[in-house]
Amino acid sequence: MAKERVIIPGAGDNRALRDAFGSFTTGVTVVTAAGPSGPVGMTANSFTSVSLEPPLVLWSAARSSSRHATFRAAAHFAIHVLGQQQEAIAMAFARSAFSFDGVDWQTNGEGVPVITGTLACFECRLHAVHDAGDHSLLIGEVMRATLRNGAPLCFANGRFGSFSAFVP
Repeated sequence: MAKERVIIPGAGDNRALRDAFGSFTTGVTVVTAAGPSGPVGMTANSFTSVSLEPPLVLWSAARSSSRHATFRAAAHFAIHVLGQQQEAIAMAFARSAFSFDGVDWQTNGEGVPVITGTLACFECRLHAVHDAGDHSLLIGEVMRATLRNGAPLCFANGRFGSFSAFVP
């Protein structure tokens, strides 16, 4: 059995704390919006549903990100849940906000780029923004959603993977 480590936040061991956070397996999303220079996207694994009435979702953006201001100012955005075959899309938007080449997408009625072929897409209007340490929590009210069957792309311990045992 692996030895357990105790990590004290703020004691100079931020890497260990980040590793502990990374032990939680998450899905992978790409969030898109219309920016001042055109469509922008960002890979994020900090996505969760918040409420059914009203329909709210949440994701967080690092305040140190060069894309933070664009997303914080966007009146509308779309959150795309990626399938296990879409790791290349996740990596592209992790590197660059302008990674739409080779990605099938269209603009919705609010001017937001919507990537086609993802497991789910939540087209949102900005509901609230909350400062939370070194991130901002962006809460969106879902205006439209699409859903497809498939295995999700997962992320844990700094690596992509898949989880297909519960695919409908």
